[in-house]
Amino acid sequence: MGKASQKATQKYKQLLKQKTPAKPLLRNALAAFFVGGLIAAVGQVFLEYYLSRGMPRVDAVSLTAGTMVAIGAFLTGIGVYDKLGQFGGMGAALPITGFANSITAPAMEFKREGWVMGVGTRMFVIAGPVIVFGTVTAFLVALMRMAVRGGMQ
Repeated sequence: MGKASQKATQKYKQLLKQKTPAKPLLRNALAAFFVGGLIAAVGQVFLEYYLSRGMPRVDAVSLTAGTMVAIGAFLTGIGVYDKLGQFGGMGAALPITGFANSITAPAMEFKREGWVMGVGTRMFVIAGPVIVFGTVTAFLVALMRMAVRGGMQ
């Protein structure tokens, strides 16, 4: 890179720094805390409800996770979860409802292409790599555990 090019790059960076508005970090952190806490509270209400019906804890936890995924997918389908994500940022993206959103949103975008080639294919555009990585990691951890403990138990 020549001196003129470096000078232009530096000048551009300075101009960009001047024109870029400051990020409202406190507001973003509070919004993420509020939205994430609200999602967790809703999940806790479902968990307590399932436990109050006499369901074993393991089953209640699984059913709560499934319920939260269904709620996240439903809210994505009617356009509410995107607004929640814009307001709450990572507070909406991090819980399991955010995973449901990441699967449902691409599927909704391509529904006009049909159920198989549109929804079915696009559903795993974002979630696919996460599922593959999780599966491979679980397999490797299981292999390491078997190596340390000496076989299956």
